[in-house]
Amino acid sequence: MNGGGIVNKSRTALFLVSKDAKEIKRVTDPFFSVDAIETIGNLVYLIGDGYTARRDLTHPKLFVLNGETGELRLIKEYEGLFVDGIKAVDDTLVMTATEGKDIGLNENSDFYTVDRETGELSMLYENTESLWNSVGSDVRHGGGETTWAANGKLYYVTTRAESSHLYALDMAGNNVPVATEIGSIDCCAIHADNEIALFVALYEGSLQELYAKNLKTGELTKLSHFNDDAFKDKYVAKCEPVSVESEGYRIDGWVLKPKDYDPNKKYPAVFDIHGGPKTVYGTVFYHEMQVWAGMGYFVFFCNPKGSDGRGDAFADIMGHYGETDYRNLMDFADEVLRRYPAIDPKRVCETGGSYGGFMTNWIIGHTDRFCACASQRSISNWLSFNGISDIGYYFVGDQNKADFYSDHAKLWEHSPLKYAKNVKTPTLFIHSDEDYRCPIDQGLQMYAALVDRGIPARICVFHGENHELSRSGKPKHRIRRLEEITNWFEKYAKE
Repeated sequence: MNGGGIVNKSRTALFLVSKDAKEIKRVTDPFFSVDAIETIGNLVYLIGDGYTARRDLTHPKLFVLNGETGELRLIKEYEGLFVDGIKAVDDTLVMTATEGKDIGLNENSDFYTVDRETGELSMLYENTESLWNSVGSDVRHGGGETTWAANGKLYYVTTRAESSHLYALDMAGNNVPVATEIGSIDCCAIHADNEIALFVALYEGSLQELYAKNLKTGELTKLSHFNDDAFKDKYVAKCEPVSVESEGYRIDGWVLKPKDYDPNKKYPAVFDIHGGPKTVYGTVFYHEMQVWAGMGYFVFFCNPKGSDGRGDAFADIMGHYGETDYRNLMDFADEVLRRYPAIDPKRVCETGGSYGGFMTNWIIGHTDRFCACASQRSISNWLSFNGISDIGYYFVGDQNKADFYSDHAKLWEHSPLKYAKNVKTPTLFIHSDEDYRCPIDQGLQMYAALVDRGIPARICVFHGENHELSRSGKPKHRIRRLEEITNWFEKYAKE
């Protein structure tokens, strides 16, 4: 619940409302929290659990509500299962869930059919791919559904490589692609009668528009043109692909050339690291990167190990933050500098937010190759981060494969703050005072460590903003944030 803050005794409840809207009855008790609901006829199926102090995510319960009588009945309590959601495909109830045995909370869920009487699960489709859209961008507005049942199939958005696509799973377990254009499908709807898939997407380096995909012919049609004039008379850099072999993995990324590029000149650059870590960068339009390219910077970015879109094994960095992922990033930076000699290696800046902020804090403690860095909404200390983030009490132990009460040495080993004594890089820290995902103390600790050692540092705090500042914050704050980062880079990277 991004920006929610303290929500003690608050629960997501289910209510039953009469058809004339004159009567309303709360169905679930005050300590029960509803995670997902789905209707089949007069029956409402719901996943959730009751708790008073701490929710155990591995013991979800499946209930059914009779919409006519108001009777609520427990069907089954599951053991050791993380449930993403439930969806009705005609009369079949489908659940997406995982035991998380391989990579914990980040493990991609499988598809199961549910016996509506007993709650027993039957494997419909064993899945190792992403079941959501994790393609990063800072130009989205609004949102919508990412799953849709129609034509006896479950349509869903999935991230594959650098793009998010639309797939369809039928009740025989056949999983087929529907829309696989390069870009990002942000939300979808299926018009069953006309066999049309509708979706909002970021395609061809443009902003969001509405598209239609003919499910019979595969023809794609752009239906809206809201943003056709957005880039008129503006420079928009094209994404040039770069891949490198690193630590036994192919690391994919892209480079944006600066405006009025002249191969005979030397240019500064910005290395931008995504959050997550289980998200991806792709070729969709990214405003902050285009701003820097328009100002005369090379911009480069990639998907290190830990990123989404390449299955569970590639996404797994549990217990290894700052290891393979760090080396992937440095190897990619080396490859970009090798391929683009116009980049001045002494004027390369670096930034990132959330996990990218963690990596920024880690980077400045392990190398001084960057002339300036900007750490945004970061983590610096796994020990003090434990138990305070709205991402959940379980996150630190899960991601570090460590027990908070007995593995202090391991948690400290993977904390960027431990290496603050090595920092030489001028660093800007940006946080929001209502960011409860990566609370402000994480940036303050790192900032204080640099100031103690006389390293140039600045911290900028945005009041009333949360973890989404760069993507959906107040316009004046988004402008100021970008100005702060850009001014910091200009101070150290421009000749």
